[in-house]
Amino acid sequence: MGTWDTGHFDNDTAADFSHTLDEAPAAERESIVRRALLLAINTQGYLDSDIAAEAVAAAALVAAQCPAGDPVTTAYGPKQPLPQLSPHLRDLAIRALDRAITQPCELLQLWGETDRTGPWREGIQQLRNTLTDTDHHQPT
Repeated sequence: MGTWDTGHFDNDTAADFSHTLDEAPAAERESIVRRALLLAINTQGYLDSDIAAEAVAAAALVAAQCPAGDPVTTAYGPKQPLPQLSPHLRDLAIRALDRAITQPCELLQLWGETDRTGPWREGIQQLRNTLTDTDHHQPT
């Protein structure tokens, strides 16, 4: 996986995921986000880094639509607008993030081998905090 920084879209896999969203009809974009989250959640055993990176990017898109969410402004994020995503995706995004930081996970392992694991984990925690904001969280 080509990674150039700790941001949620600062790797080849997440940039490719953004391109997939841009190429998809608007009506299909939410289901693509949902599938990326569910694939990570439902993976038993070893979680491949590509699946985890897509799930983190998908979670960032869900978090961006939360009231306290930061918009995705990186050049590597989707260029086409996403529809208003279902608030029910927040719980899936939280679960996908939790899976991405739980062993056995290749992405977690790869970040653990660098001196940038702290900033990467902080970014994941910020997403999780946005998604779990009790003032704005919608239960499923």
